[in-house]
Amino acid sequence: MTNVKRLFDFPYYQLEQYPQEKALVSKVNGKWVATSTQEYIDKANAISRGLIRLGVQPNDKVAIISMTNRTEWNICDIGILQTGAQDVPIYPTISEEDYEYVLNHSESSYCFVSCSEVLEKINNIKANVPTLKGVYSFDELGNCPNWNEVLKLGEDTTNQDQVKSRMDAVQEDDLATLIYTSGTTGRPKGVMLSHKNIASNAKHSKGRLPIVMGQSKSLSFLPVCHIYERMLLYMYQYCGVSIHFAESLETISDNLKEIHPEVMTAVPRLLEKVYDKIIAKGSDLTGVKKKLFFWAVELGLQWEPYGKNGAWYEFKLKIARKLIFSKWQEALGGKLEAIASGSAALQPRLARVFNAAGCPVMEGYGLTETSPVVTVNDMRNGGFRIGTVGKALPDTEVKIAEDGEILIKGPQVMQGYYKDPEQTSEVLKNGYFHTGDIGEIDTDGFLKITDRKKSMFKTSGGKYVAPQLLENAMKQSPFIEQILVVGDGEKMPAALVQPNWDWVSDWSDRKGKDISKNIKEASKDEKLIKRIQKEVDKYNEHFGKWEKIKTFQLTPDIWSITDGHLTPTMKAKRKVIKEMYKDLYEKLYDRI
Repeated sequence: MTNVKRLFDFPYYQLEQYPQEKALVSKVNGKWVATSTQEYIDKANAISRGLIRLGVQPNDKVAIISMTNRTEWNICDIGILQTGAQDVPIYPTISEEDYEYVLNHSESSYCFVSCSEVLEKINNIKANVPTLKGVYSFDELGNCPNWNEVLKLGEDTTNQDQVKSRMDAVQEDDLATLIYTSGTTGRPKGVMLSHKNIASNAKHSKGRLPIVMGQSKSLSFLPVCHIYERMLLYMYQYCGVSIHFAESLETISDNLKEIHPEVMTAVPRLLEKVYDKIIAKGSDLTGVKKKLFFWAVELGLQWEPYGKNGAWYEFKLKIARKLIFSKWQEALGGKLEAIASGSAALQPRLARVFNAAGCPVMEGYGLTETSPVVTVNDMRNGGFRIGTVGKALPDTEVKIAEDGEILIKGPQVMQGYYKDPEQTSEVLKNGYFHTGDIGEIDTDGFLKITDRKKSMFKTSGGKYVAPQLLENAMKQSPFIEQILVVGDGEKMPAALVQPNWDWVSDWSDRKGKDISKNIKEASKDEKLIKRIQKEVDKYNEHFGKWEKIKTFQLTPDIWSITDGHLTPTMKAKRKVIKEMYKDLYEKLYDRI
């Protein structure tokens, strides 16, 4: 029996234990096209043979950039790893400048792209990437060699023994992949994850999801270039789960109804969107139906696990599930046993209402540097507590440093940052990974995240945002004196802006805009807001889609040291400013 130690062992283990006719399923031209476990392995071997014929050596780097999750991604992943090379998955919507940086920093020799959109970005910068020898596309494009050419190159099996010896040479502690995350310095950092890092995480995570081995179906739509979804794809393979790839974020609701999965992953932002949509539909109801709907929602928002609300509550919940929540379940495919939520903090109200509705949401915690899962909730055996991110995985030690920082030790902790020993030694100290998050562990071992150690934050969509980069860019505008970028756990980045009132006054006089000299009045002036929007749009151009400031509010004061906005070295006091302008902050997210 295959002992799963390296990432390419997963499909072989599946073939032995739970061979699937529908191991990987993608929608092509409106039809679901299935790839069996055997075909998956055969094609991965063909990719390996083709890459060896192209001259790919052990420890070479091969990039994969795809706009959507698809079968080809997984085949290429296994095919690349079997040659002893490492793959570099790149998030498709980052800027061309970042593409260029990552490809050069990783010294990628080949690149697989999904479509014309990605290809265009690659073509614009490939002249600046001297190591890049070739680009292949998954879609049939007239102006790019297709990935089928690599498969064709591997049709001749005479070098399969070479593939075999390359595979045999790969050890579990060898580097498997480089995953680039946004760094606070502005340059993405290449997280070095070994086969063991990810494989151990997949095997340990298996015990936390209610999966029927060899029978369950999953829907995959979170970007597979992130380690969260990617690790789960290996876990699904290990458990014989049939993996269906959603066509896009827009088609998820349709795909759920077509596939009826038992398990899927989500980020809080998606659950927020689903919830908002449901509430909007409920608001359109009238009379008794509307009353019933909001009665059920109110009931759901009080939910506690394990029947803690008592028998009368459970009786009412039964009625609410029958009349109202059954429709929520149907909208999610009708068979969901678990939604694994990660990548950002989940609002407790969402955990309550979805679980009350019979759509179990289990929140976990992890980082790219921990492959990623550290802790996760599990409804079974009392392993679930709302407002926490669950208990640690097996073989994982979580401890809290004196300053409250969460420290991790375990087989999932990365090898370090690629070509960056300095940053590596900053976070890997005394045998522990220093997460930069603040938390506490209760007496039962449940971890609760309470704060960010650094100002860097994640939106509820799970994307990292480095606010200082945005702030420094925006402050280049003569209109903007001070700016605080916010959005931790929110659906999008936004900002509180203190205009440069002297400049505004000059501009108003020059252009005849008639903006009040009274700062409080001027901060509400639509003409000024419109002009500053132009500035924000201009500087937003330099950032990825998820980092852009989507909305802002002007503060009616001049930030100062004496009034407590700024530190003695003129740095904005984040928490203080957010507190001072609580109403403006709530306005940013339409909560007022």
